[in-house]
Parts: sequence; structure tokens; C-alpha cells
Amino acid sequence: MKLHAIVDDAETARIAAAGGATVIQLRLKDRPTHEVVERGRPVLAACREAGVPLVVNDDVEAALALQADGVHLGRSDRGKRRATAAGLILGVSASSIDEAIAGERQGATYIGAGPVWSSPTKPDAAAPIGIDGLAAVCEAVEVPVVAIGGIDAATARACLDAGARGVAVVRASRDARAVREALDAARL
Repeated sequence: MKLHAIVDDAETARIAAAGGATVIQLRLKDRPTHEVVERGRPVLAACREAGVPLVVNDDVEAALALQADGVHLGRSDRGKRRATAAGLILGVSASSIDEAIAGERQGATYIGAGPVWSSPTKPDAAAPIGIDGLAAVCEAVEVPVVAIGGIDAATARACLDAGARGVAVVRASRDARAVREALDAARL
């Protein structure tokens, strides 16, 4: 759970895994399932080669077809019951305490909390929850919380200090080594 690298191709997945990502999350927004599966095969191969779990964003059927390790579902995504019944790791997005508690009750393995800070990679995201909001979510649930939104090597430690078990990065996926070093240093 320490470092989720959110990627859209196998090359970035390999770079992130080599840099210390502990989970690779394939995010291909608004793509049909067959395309996610097709584009996900080389990402899955890179994950298997590196020994890193693959989580597919938003698409339970694609996760099952790929035989991925898990799926991450947003607040409006469906399939939580199907994912848990299939034994997938289930990540659920939350930008409030209530959403985090609801995700945990629905069987989430972890909560993706955020955005902690604004992020140019997801302009349609909810308003940033900040470090205080992240800390509140972490205290409200028993499952691990992975912080997301505007996180890089300079901000990762603050997320752990707030109670998160890990962070998810998009822009910093290609610089996973620096983020991982910051996370490891924070745990000393």
C-alpha cells in the first residue's frame, strides 16, 4: 500500500515498479472494457515481471478479464459487490469521512482519500481536503488509507504524518524512486 503509481501504459508501469512502486493502478478514463483489457495486457505483464500487484481503475469487468489483483472504484462507479465476491483488492475513493465510512462498509480493502491538494491530472476532482481532511478520514476508518491528489516527493511525508498508510501518484509515477525514498525516510 505504500506507493500506488497510477499509469496508462506499460512503459510507465515498468519505470514506476523499478522506482519502488508497491502497487500499479491502470487508469484509462472513459474507455470501453475491451480497450482497457487490450491496453492492460502489457501493463499486467510488466506488473507480473516486477512482482507488483495490478489494480484496474473504474472497471470491474476489465479487472476480472485481465486477472488483475484488484479494482479501484470511484464514488459513482458500480461493482463493489462483484469485486469483493471475486476476491479482488477493492479500493474506494472518498473525499469525506462519510464516503470513507461508506466505502469501508461496502467491503473496501483500502480507501483512496483525496484530493489532498489540487491536481492538474484530474481537473474535475472534488475540492481538496487538505492534510486535516486526510487525517480525519484516516481516523474514521480501520482499513488503510492511501492519499491522492497533488502528491510528490516533497509532500508524501505529510500524508504519512497525517495517518495515511501510503500515497498514490500520477505525475510522479515516472519519478517513483524519489517518492519512495521520501516515504521510506518518513518511516524511520
